[in-house]
Amino acid sequence: MTQSPTARLMDGTALARRITEESAEAAAELRRRTGTAPCLATVLVGEDPASVTYVRMKRARCRQAGIASRHVALPASVTTAELVGTVTALSQDPSVHGILLQHPVGPHLDERAAFEAIAPEKDVDGVTTHSFAAMSFGLPGFVSCTPGGIMRLLDAYGVEPAGKRAVVVGRSAILGKPAGMLLLARDATVTYCHSRTADLAAAVREADILIAAVGRPRFLTGSDLKPGAVVVDAGYNEGNVGDVDFDSAATRASLITPVPGGVGPMTIAVLLAQTVEAAGRQLGTA
Repeated sequence: MTQSPTARLMDGTALARRITEESAEAAAELRRRTGTAPCLATVLVGEDPASVTYVRMKRARCRQAGIASRHVALPASVTTAELVGTVTALSQDPSVHGILLQHPVGPHLDERAAFEAIAPEKDVDGVTTHSFAAMSFGLPGFVSCTPGGIMRLLDAYGVEPAGKRAVVVGRSAILGKPAGMLLLARDATVTYCHSRTADLAAAVREADILIAAVGRPRFLTGSDLKPGAVVVDAGYNEGNVGDVDFDSAATRASLITPVPGGVGPMTIAVLLAQTVEAAGRQLGTA
């Protein structure tokens, strides 16, 4: 007998729309008060189709929110020194309030060096070590956008991390690690899992809140879950599928994000919100 889904969907598309509308209102007010629109600079290395699409989407969302965008396209042959120089120049440009370096940038480049060239006050994507440290210590700064979007989703659906067991499957510098730190800051007990975790299934079954960010399609299934778990699927794989097998997980979870339409829209919404916030700080209105 096929089980019917019991989980309630966490609609990232609807929440992202509300956040974008709020950002548009804030951007309009900032422009009214200062005569300046918030400006996000996007930097793209090469012509990877997925990266080109992501950047185009982000720039389109900027226009919808009244945020100016400046695009810098660099050839795939660019050197690390040239890329760092480009990012440094944008960091020093007072007309630019936020910087997004689309990643990955290519195996021949030092991506971390390029990220670190972003001025902390313009790191609206939350990718620098400064931003990670500020987030970890609860200091002013900008969070990584996808983890920030996850936390906003949890809040919108009344999920209180305090006292809960949270399991993060994945440890990337811009997703898994910061997601765990944000949950820890909200008093969750956090376990990081990865490719060398012994008995991963046992760890996942302890999760009241599961963040899947491993980059493998349908890697986790309903049988891996604790009944009633909150499942946040931050994966996006070929074929529009996440890291969690949605159909089986939905029969055991209490809340679950769809793919697409869950975490993805939230990432861009947080990027826009943080760009407006950065502009307000730099223009002296925040």
